[in-house]
Amino acid sequence: MTTVDPDDHTVDELTEELETIDDANELQAILEAERSGQDRTTALEAVRTRLEEIGADLEGVEDGTETEGEYEETAEDVGDEAGEEEIDEPETDADDGGADEEAEPDEDDGLSHPTRDKRHVRALADGDYADMWVFCETQNGELLEVSREMLGKARELMDEFEADYGDEEDVVAFLMGDDCEELAEECIAYGADIAVYHDDDRLERFLHKPYTEIASHMARGEGTIESTDWRDYDKPRYVLFPATNNGRDLSAKVQAELDSGLASDCSDLFIEENEVSNPVKTGEPGVKKTFEKVLHMKRPDFSGFEYSTILCLDNPGREFHPQGCSVIPGSFEPMEPDHGREGLVVEHDMDLEDDWFRVEITEYDQLEAGIDLTDHDVIICLGRGIADDPTRGMELGLDLVDAFEDAELGITRGIVTSSYQFEGHVEQYSKEERQIGETGQVVAPDLYIAAGVSGAVQHKVGMDESDTIVAINTDTDARIRDFSDYFIEGDLFEVLPRLTEAIESGGMTIEPEAVADGGDE
Repeated sequence: MTTVDPDDHTVDELTEELETIDDANELQAILEAERSGQDRTTALEAVRTRLEEIGADLEGVEDGTETEGEYEETAEDVGDEAGEEEIDEPETDADDGGADEEAEPDEDDGLSHPTRDKRHVRALADGDYADMWVFCETQNGELLEVSREMLGKARELMDEFEADYGDEEDVVAFLMGDDCEELAEECIAYGADIAVYHDDDRLERFLHKPYTEIASHMARGEGTIESTDWRDYDKPRYVLFPATNNGRDLSAKVQAELDSGLASDCSDLFIEENEVSNPVKTGEPGVKKTFEKVLHMKRPDFSGFEYSTILCLDNPGREFHPQGCSVIPGSFEPMEPDHGREGLVVEHDMDLEDDWFRVEITEYDQLEAGIDLTDHDVIICLGRGIADDPTRGMELGLDLVDAFEDAELGITRGIVTSSYQFEGHVEQYSKEERQIGETGQVVAPDLYIAAGVSGAVQHKVGMDESDTIVAINTDTDARIRDFSDYFIEGDLFEVLPRLTEAIESGGMTIEPEAVADGGDE
């Protein structure tokens, strides 16, 4: 019999009681009592951990079902005690033959090759977290526009953070590349309080391994005193990455290195508290817990017609920081740069291993620059409605583009994959580089005019953040009507010329609302 009834204690209280018990039989009795009672995963784990601490034989102790948040300890958790038990997790290089040749496979596993047991990593418990970090991607010696957009949103969020919580925390830009100190200073002008950069001529192009190692090293506050004495916390509270090809890759790798989660392709962010009752998060059923300073990360769901809000919440004894996401380009407006703005620029110090650069680019061909649709006030998008006369439809779309001061032409995937025959002078506009949608570009202009576009889910994902959406379609049941601000029932071959004529003659202002009203059409 045990003197401790686990049903009388919360998980935290039970954990404290367990620290006073050194008898393996008594601990085993508590374990059985918990299984037959509330059967709380976190409570069972606490008993097993105590059994391990006193050196009990766990061979006969059932592990139960592992749920989210159950992880083994590392040296970071157990401090000096870790030295008594070495955790061997050798990395396998592509050229070292793969698995250990001396390891024998389990005769019952049905596998023809040896395997290794993997131990999960427990995140830093009771850590100190602060600041919002923003990865500022560069290209050809310049900041990408999405980097400026994220800095502006981060500035807005952290200003609100200070007003709501009374805590002054910083926006920290981090970047790496070849000769990027001036770009770090530019980050200050666009809203960062601190810019941490790593210069190395080998970082001119994005490389997975060194970029991941450097970013993780920065985030953990590792390096020389000169490059880290500006901070006194364990990891960033929040971190933003751009949802670009490189940003998506880096975000997943860095968040894994920092042992946290990631929400991908987000289009809105805000910070507020959140109350939850999930026992995985609270520690026991029927208990509600309020998490403060939670980054709410909104992204379009798979239907394209609804939005999901992703939260990165801690488990009992298991902290998920930084709370991180990647941001769709065009989701936010950059702030007006203030080149007189004061901030701290820090050069990061870290030795880069030569092995990280063992693949060398000795020769390359540079393709012609693609079409960037993300930075225009107006987008005219053509869909399958041009099928009756594809060349004429494309010409009408281009005429309307020319009528605006800052506009560009986009197309749907339906045109890219069609067998439409275009005459030579417009054929170039039917290529995939102008495609808007889930597998194309994501745009958020002031005005989006969709002519002959049905409104498939995949297309909606690419343009739903536009300020004003005008649809032109003969089909009043087209799905695009559901998410348009204005729907013009009509044939694009008749409507587009009238819009173009009105704008060119000055009979219609180019403000989106006025264009959308479009007379009787």
